[in-house]
Amino acid sequence: MTDLISNETIISSTSERESTPALQVPAVRKPRTILVYLSVGWLVTLILAALFANMLPIAPYDVPVGAPRLKPAWGSLDLLLGTDNFGRSELSRIVYGARVSLVVGTAAGVVGFTIGSLVGLVGGYFGRHLDNGISLLTDAMLAFPPLILLLALASIFEPSVTTMLIGLTMVVVPAFIRLSRANTMAWSSREFVRAARNMGAGHPRILFKEILPNVIAPLASYLPIVMAALIVAEGSLSFLGLGIPPPTPSWGGMISDGKDALATSPHLVFVPALAIFFTVFALNQLGDHLRTRFDKSLQH
Repeated sequence: MTDLISNETIISSTSERESTPALQVPAVRKPRTILVYLSVGWLVTLILAALFANMLPIAPYDVPVGAPRLKPAWGSLDLLLGTDNFGRSELSRIVYGARVSLVVGTAAGVVGFTIGSLVGLVGGYFGRHLDNGISLLTDAMLAFPPLILLLALASIFEPSVTTMLIGLTMVVVPAFIRLSRANTMAWSSREFVRAARNMGAGHPRILFKEILPNVIAPLASYLPIVMAALIVAEGSLSFLGLGIPPPTPSWGGMISDGKDALATSPHLVFVPALAIFFTVFALNQLGDHLRTRFDKSLQH
């Protein structure tokens, strides 16, 4: 009798567990701050303005629109941010100067990201002598002061967008090599990689089908932060007179042109400086958000 009761109890409890739905715990989603939305809005507006600058109702960047060093004023779009030393619209030169900063920052960052990711992927996967050689080259490039390298290239070659792209790409490649190498070494020891190797998969398949998809996300999330640093570097070179030659505007060149009139016309310096600040701040906010979302080493 006792055995019968216990059996009925076990059967009833089992049926209750089977009929009760499993508890589902929703995935934790980190809320996006208002700064991320504002940063994305600023970057989208800046990119659209730079792409369609010729279609905007603003004067060309090399045509005077008023007296020199006019202060910002309402009533005219060209005079909204004032005029520079030659009476040219500051707003127009900010918009056209965004082309230089965005092209240099994006192109140098993407090229450095591509080269560094592939080199670090190969070195971290194969290891041994190849990895030692890549590590030695990377350490040597990181030990060389970046500003000295950029100044040397700008003084040897003619200042141009191509010269800055080459120099800035050389600066960011070592950082991506080290990140890619570290992530590749971590993923190369995972079970699915060993399983693919035991099943007879070749090195190209393991590299580009198994490891690369897991490495690419944290590296790509680091790209906006690198682009922000490149924009600052481009502005520094232009400020020193080693960037884009005039009359093509650049934010660093605008700061350099207005530094002598800082006491009487501070908008000549503050307007391009704020453009650099907002762009760099937005890229850093976007990069931090992407790292938090895609970098698994930061997730708990």
